[in-house]
Parts: sequence; structure tokens; C-alpha cells
Amino acid sequence: MVGSSHEHLSTRHRFPPEIISHAVWLYHRFSLGFRDVEDLLAERGVEVSYETIRRRCMKFGHEYARKLKRRSGQQGDIWHLDEVFVKTRGKLHYLWRAVVQDGDIIDVLVQKRRNGRAAARFFRKLLKGEQAVPFRIVTQKLRSYSAAKITVMPSVPQCTTQYANNRAEVSHQRTRQRERQMRRFKSHGQAQRFLTVHGQVVNLFVVGRHKMRAMSYRVFRDRAFSQWKEAVGIA
Repeated sequence: MVGSSHEHLSTRHRFPPEIISHAVWLYHRFSLGFRDVEDLLAERGVEVSYETIRRRCMKFGHEYARKLKRRSGQQGDIWHLDEVFVKTRGKLHYLWRAVVQDGDIIDVLVQKRRNGRAAARFFRKLLKGEQAVPFRIVTQKLRSYSAAKITVMPSVPQCTTQYANNRAEVSHQRTRQRERQMRRFKSHGQAQRFLTVHGQVVNLFVVGRHKMRAMSYRVFRDRAFSQWKEAVGIA
């Protein structure tokens, strides 16, 4: 049943919440462009322009991600942190990412710098979002991490052992795939908005399928769909 907030939403938009949320899910769950989502919806008899889909993803994606993150609670006590560069219109930015020991994404932050101040800002964002201090952090030997740790969470042990941070490095692969498909991010803000939503959708729906039986995977998938519907208000 659609929640009251989405009843109000449907009165202000041409399409009902089920279609809006489905379009947002398609775009962030799979390596699709807005025109691809337009075609998939058209095949089901839903005529909507790719530009409308783009606007709905921008408007509702962040709210969906916020609700998913809130429902997930504290995700883990060992944080793996890493940063990679991304280019937007030829300008270099850095994507800071934190994942927990099972690979789920805690949060991301796109910044112009890779220094101690940028690292400290990311640490504060993580602490605010998780409302908890980690048992340990795992990072590269970049001095920015050590400087920020001393300032923001000095009591937390830091591991910089080689290969210990593979989980964070591997988590960037999906970002690179989408970045190529999107022909690079168009702006700092677009990268932040997209990757925030994408991270929460990946956490919910992507699992190592090769590691489980088909029946277990179906149970996991059904649970993910149920959680998604609750978060977007159509359960």
C-alpha cells in the first residue's frame, strides 16, 4: 500500500510512485542510460521521456538512498578507506570511499583535494552518518589519513599493511564501469549524487551469487525487493 507521503507525491507528478521508484531502481541497479530506461518502460506501456527520468532520479534518488542507509543501521566496525581520482569536464577530483569488512559501502565523498583536511572532512562525514566509532580503520600509507586520524579519531587503530585494503580498492570497479558507461561524470555534484544512491542500491541488491545456492539467492533477492519497497513507500 502506498504511504501517505507518496500519495501526496503522486498528486504532484504525472506518474505514480511505483513507476518513479522503478525508474530510479533500473538506472542505479544496472549499467543503463536514461534512454535505456525510457525504452524499458515503453516496452511495458509507460511512455516517459528520458529527460523526465533524469529529473526524477535527481529528485528522488537521494531520498531513497537516505532511507536505505537509515534502515541498514550500523554496518560494521572495521572501515576500509580508499580514494581514486575522477575527472569532471577535464578537472581532477578525488572520490573518497569507505566500505566495511564484508564490502558494503558506508559512504562516499567527492572532493577537489587529497590532503589531510579532505581526509578529516571525510572522517567526520562517516562518523556523523554511522553515529559510531570504528574498531579499526584500514587505509593506504597516504599521510593524509594519518594526519586526519590524529585530529578526528586518535584512539582508533590504523592498519596500513600491504594488500589489507583490497576490499576498498575492489569496490571502485563498479564506479569505473558506470563512469565509462556515462562517459565520465559531468560535474562534481552529479558524481556525488549518483554515487551516493548507487552505493546504497549496490549494498542492497548486489551479492556474491557464485557463493550461494540458487534458493538462497532468491530468498536474498526477495528480501532486498521488500526492503526497497519499504524505503520508497510502496510496500
